[in-house]
Amino acid sequence: MSGPGREKYAQVVVVAGGGGGGTRIGGGGGAGGLITGTVLADGAYTVTVGAGGVSTSTSATAGGNGSDSVFGSLTGVGGGGGGSHTAAVASDGGSGGGTSGYNSTAAFSTQPAPGFGNDGGVRAANYGSGGGGGAGAVGTYVNTTSGGLGGDGLRVPSIIGLGYGDAGYFAGGGGGAKYTGSQGTGGLGGGGNAGTTGVAGTVNTGGGGGGASEDGGTSGAGGSGIVFIRVSPTVTATFSGGVTQTSATYDGDTIYAVTATSTDSETVTFA
Repeated sequence: MSGPGREKYAQVVVVAGGGGGGTRIGGGGGAGGLITGTVLADGAYTVTVGAGGVSTSTSATAGGNGSDSVFGSLTGVGGGGGGSHTAAVASDGGSGGGTSGYNSTAAFSTQPAPGFGNDGGVRAANYGSGGGGGAGAVGTYVNTTSGGLGGDGLRVPSIIGLGYGDAGYFAGGGGGAKYTGSQGTGGLGGGGNAGTTGVAGTVNTGGGGGGASEDGGTSGAGGSGIVFIRVSPTVTATFSGGVTQTSATYDGDTIYAVTATSTDSETVTFA
């Protein structure tokens, strides 16, 4: 931050939990929604870090949606779960989950502007699933011999630099599975790769989980979200007891990384 009065404000990055991948040529989980904002650094704000969506090993059940992350009035919407086989469609979310290789019912981003999220990938023919959407790009369908690719996430270097997340990226979509052939890879920003067992989205990135290829295979769970708060060193931030956070200095300011909250009523108070 720079300019007159900068010490009065906090810059915030909110990333929701990613969705879990689907199974039996399962689609990739959608990334958690990402939103940034600037707030007055005075008084108390609610802060919540969303959990990642659960995995699945049942072809009648889609991957679980991620949970929302919140800072005051800023909300990142949890990512949508990836679809499984024929009956379990992909879910809408901050970014939409990818469809299974057997179902073409699309899942869409429900992250309100000015936040970031994208739709999940949609299979165009049997056996090739869709990747989960990422904050920076839609999930894709490749072809009948490959699983879909998770959409890439976003960097926010002007606020927190590049020392966090997946090489600075957050909210990448999970890769879609393929029964035989190439498995889909997750997007930059913690998206998990697909496989016989899907890979979970990376913790505290909001990445979507990877899809599982075979019936009974376990998909990847979604990665948990995170909340960043950047303030002038003249600002004191006091967190309630259920907040897990670390702090670091970047470009003369203090960055708090909130990695977990035990309830949805935790707070940070500025003075």
